[in-house]
Amino acid sequence: MPTADAGPDDTLDLTLPPEVLVLFPDDPDDPAVRPGLPTPVDDLLDGVADWSPTDTPVGTFRLVPVRPERDLRTLARWMNDPAVAEFWELDGPPEVTEKHLRAQLNGDGRSVPCLGVLDDTPMSYWEIYRADLDPVARYYPARPHDTGVHLLIGGVADRARGLGATLLRTVADQILDHRPGCARVIAEPDLRNTPSVAAFLTAGFRLSAEIELPAKRAALMIRDRVLRHLL
Repeated sequence: MPTADAGPDDTLDLTLPPEVLVLFPDDPDDPAVRPGLPTPVDDLLDGVADWSPTDTPVGTFRLVPVRPERDLRTLARWMNDPAVAEFWELDGPPEVTEKHLRAQLNGDGRSVPCLGVLDDTPMSYWEIYRADLDPVARYYPARPHDTGVHLLIGGVADRARGLGATLLRTVADQILDHRPGCARVIAEPDLRNTPSVAAFLTAGFRLSAEIELPAKRAALMIRDRVLRHLL
């Protein structure tokens, strides 16, 4: 409540956290304009490229940031699988997939597109993203450093045999291990995609709510740090 002697020139001293300030540099071409603050592309997600491979029950798994010149052909082929296209809506010529990738790669680092490599074989596509800095945060009660995941399994032979749930648990644990400020990993699969929702549940996520997003009605799935060893 204002004090009785507050005048018209009084202002609120609002201090924004560094991860928000870094999105609005004084000079966007100069990474040194805010000394001591992280540069966007390698800090908003704590260096996904440097996360170590993880041994899982199905093999050694690692996330490898996408390079379009190397990976576009594979990703475009996956996106044109009807089972994938139904929910990702990126089917068509490779340029459609490339535009989707470039929007992340040329952005501020809040989303990192990755190949999921199992025993040296690329077999899945992942997007690791700052949910609290993403438009999705408008549709659920986001918390600072909430980290989101999108996933598709590329090959038909790798689907419907539990791989998705195993790798979702692996990646969620990698996020929690490498991002100490993150208390929750979230996802928002389409409610119609029942195999995906089931995989998240098997991976230790809980169904928190149904949310209406601009392009879909989604299941808000959450994996909590405090529950990770119980679920």
